[in-house]
Amino acid sequence: MAISAAVAMGRPTSGLFLTSYKARWVFTPSALSYSSSSSSSSFSRKLVLYSKPGCCLCDGLKEKLQAAFLLAGPDSLHDVDLQIRDITSNPEWENAYQYEIPVLAKVLSDGTEVTLPRLSPRLGVELVHKKIAVALKE
Repeated sequence: MAISAAVAMGRPTSGLFLTSYKARWVFTPSALSYSSSSSSSSFSRKLVLYSKPGCCLCDGLKEKLQAAFLLAGPDSLHDVDLQIRDITSNPEWENAYQYEIPVLAKVLSDGTEVTLPRLSPRLGVELVHKKIAVALKE
């Protein structure tokens, strides 16, 4: 099963691994995490994506983020830790984001989150990559 299909269906599992890219998706009841490394070291760059099952905009952004994280180059996102949160699993998230999803936020070093500008569903993977790289540098 493709990652995007498992994510779209919100299937709970202890983990789903893409060994060819050394990428890891980990499902938990309240969140899905993605990292481009299988190590458990701390990450300096972190993002949170608020979404919910059945949201086509969320699914599209998840697929673009997955592809953007695999792109190489000077602004590589390989070290970014992405946590995908299902807003239906937390009333606070649902109240805050039910009409706004998908919402992408940058996690600052003190743990606070800063919401990033909405990424158009029409953006290509390369432009999504570039916008995220710029946002993480700010």
